[in-house]
Parts: sequence; structure tokens; C-alpha cells
Amino acid sequence: MMYDNKKMAGALFFVASIQFLLFLVITEALYPDYSVSENYISDLGVGPTALIFNLSIIVLGLLILAGTYYLHQAFKFKVLSILLVLTGIGAAGVGLFPEDMGAIHGIFALVAFLFGGLSAIASYKVLDSPLSYFSVVLGIVALVALVLFMSGVYLGLGVGGMERMIAHPVLLWGAGLGGSLISCKK
Repeated sequence: MMYDNKKMAGALFFVASIQFLLFLVITEALYPDYSVSENYISDLGVGPTALIFNLSIIVLGLLILAGTYYLHQAFKFKVLSILLVLTGIGAAGVGLFPEDMGAIHGIFALVAFLFGGLSAIASYKVLDSPLSYFSVVLGIVALVALVLFMSGVYLGLGVGGMERMIAHPVLLWGAGLGGSLISCKK
């Protein structure tokens, strides 16, 4: 049964990350005059791409929550489960409360970013090396980028580029975590 829980968790995390990354690219391409460097990611949730973006990020959050249930059944690692639940709630909240809804949106985005990075770091306990090491590095990159972003330091990437240095490492980690769990032999 643990084997099935790992595979189910892996499939959910993999689909969560990949679908959001793909719909992110699609919405960036469809949004008129959108700049990956100068626009916030969440700008995609209030313009002509709002329906696609918001649904995709809500699905991201819900799939993270579902995946966390199965991951917890497999590993009983409470710390990672709590961090992932907060990440999923944060992601879903970003879509449920788009950018034009004010501070509540920012709170959900911060929750998703912060706990996503921490989840990547904490997952080293359930992953084999070298993926466990890569997960820690991706989590640290995301958290350092979050601190820089919140400090207004964008390192020439612009606000959107720095925001992607928070989000993309966590999404890539999620796909890697999912792939690793899917391929578990036992």
C-alpha cells in the first residue's frame, strides 16, 4: 500500500507542477505586451488570461494538497506534510484571490513562496541522493530569491524575473519529487 501511496503522490505532484509551468508559458504568450522581466506573475491572473491562469494555479494548489495526503500516508513525515499543505493553500489562494483583491493575494503568494521553498528543503528526508541534495539547493535558491525580492533587489532580472527565481525552482523541484516518487520500485 505504501508503494501505491508513493506513486499516487508522485503523479499528483508531477502533474501539479507541469500543468502550471505549461499554462504559465501559455498565458505569458497570450497576454498582450506581457514582460517576463517587468510584470509580476500574478498580473496574468487579472487580465485577458485570468481564467486560464487562476484555474491553473488553483489546480496546482489542490493537486499539492491531494499529493500531500498520499505522501503523508507513505512516509508519515509531519513536517513535510505541514509545509506542503501550507504551500498548496497558498497556491490555491493566489488563484482564488487574484492580484486585484489587495493584500489577501500578497499573503497567499508569500505563503506559497515561503513554504514551497521550505518544502523543497525538508523533502531531503524522503528522497534519495543526489535528488535530495538538488532539492535542498532549489529550496535555498527560492528562499534567497524571496528575500531579495522582498528587499527590492532584483539583480537586473526585473521584478518578474526575480519572482520567477522564487517560483521556478520550487516548480522544478515539485516535478522532480513527483518523478522520483512515480519511479519508486518499492
